[in-house]
Amino acid sequence: MLGRDGVAGLVCLVLSLGMLALTRGLPHSTMVPVGPAFYPRIVLVLMAVLSALLLVFDLRAGRRGRPAASQAAPANYRLVVITFAAFVVYVVLLPPLGFRIATFVFVAGLQWLLEPPRRARRWVLLLVIALATSWLTHLVFEQYLSVLLPRGSWTAY
Repeated sequence: MLGRDGVAGLVCLVLSLGMLALTRGLPHSTMVPVGPAFYPRIVLVLMAVLSALLLVFDLRAGRRGRPAASQAAPANYRLVVITFAAFVVYVVLLPPLGFRIATFVFVAGLQWLLEPPRRARRWVLLLVIALATSWLTHLVFEQYLSVLLPRGSWTAY
């Protein structure tokens, strides 16, 4: 019998395969080898693979016996609210600070909110992850995909 993860995996697998079939109807680009179906297909194949893995893991867990409800980790709604609030602050900071700075602040702040670093090494890791996320996202979207990201009204950066 399938658990919640198995049902979610099965639903997402069916949806991703159905949408992947729909990408066959997208027109091919004559100017460049990468057409409009390229990136959706990558995302949908990745979604299908991850959904299939979720389904397999749930089926394997069902054979071994699922943990009792009392053994399952309690829901932590506090972290959900904190994450949502951090995302709202990120959206508010995008126009004045711009994408690069606001993304750096968001990633660093969310890491700190979810698990505050206790040692200097963790602080360095937090800052490196935030900087790399902001820089790589900017690099992929602005340089590779030619998508203009928001510039800050306070920073013009």
